[in-house]
Amino acid sequence: MPDFSDEAEVTPGAKRDTRVALLARRRALTPAELADAAGRVQAELVALVRRLRPRRMTAYVPVASEPGGPDLPAVLDAALPTGAELLLPVLRDDLDLDWAPWTGPDALVAAGRGMREPTWPRLGVTAVAEAELVVVPALAVDRRGVRLGRGGGSYDRALARVPATALTVVPLHDGELVGELPAEPHDRPVRAVVTPGDGLRTLDAARPA
Repeated sequence: MPDFSDEAEVTPGAKRDTRVALLARRRALTPAELADAAGRVQAELVALVRRLRPRRMTAYVPVASEPGGPDLPAVLDAALPTGAELLLPVLRDDLDLDWAPWTGPDALVAAGRGMREPTWPRLGVTAVAEAELVVVPALAVDRRGVRLGRGGGSYDRALARVPATALTVVPLHDGELVGELPAEPHDRPVRAVVTPGDGLRTLDAARPA
C-alpha cells in the first residue's frame, strides 16, 4: 500500500522533483496556517455542494497537511441534501479504488500510513461512475487540469470511470495551482480546484474543445 502521508516516497522521473518540493512546502505550513486553509477550503466546498445538490458524491479523509482537514467528510455530508450519499475510497491490493459509504467518524478504521477508510460494505470500483461531484486529492494541478498525485495511479483509474457530466474538483493549498505539470498519457485531468485564497476555479478541462 502506498504511503499518502507527508513522508510518502516519490517515484523517479520527471515528476519526482516536483513532488519533493511540494511535500516540503506542505510540511513547512504551521498548524495555524493549516487550520485556516482547511476552514476556507471547507467553506468553498460546502457552498459547491449546496449549489449542485448531488445525489451521490465522493470525497476522502485528508491526512497530515492535505488541504481540507480530517473532518472534511463530516462537513461535506452535513451539506448534502437528505437522502444523498457520500462515498469514500478504499484502497485495494492492486492500488485501484473501491468505494464505501460514509456513516460517521466512528466507522473509519486506520488503513496504514495515516489513511482512514470506512468499514461499511464496499460498493465496487464502478460506484464512482454514478457520482455527480467527485472530490479528489493531489499535490498540485495545472491550468489544463492535469493533477500531480502521489504516483500510485489510483485516482487516474478512478477518474477514468467518472462520467463527463460529473464535476471533478481538487482541494489545494495556495500556490499549488501551477502553469504546467509534467503529464503522461494515463493522467486524467480534473475540471476545477479549490484554494483558500481564490476559492473555486474551473480549468481548461471544463471547457469544450
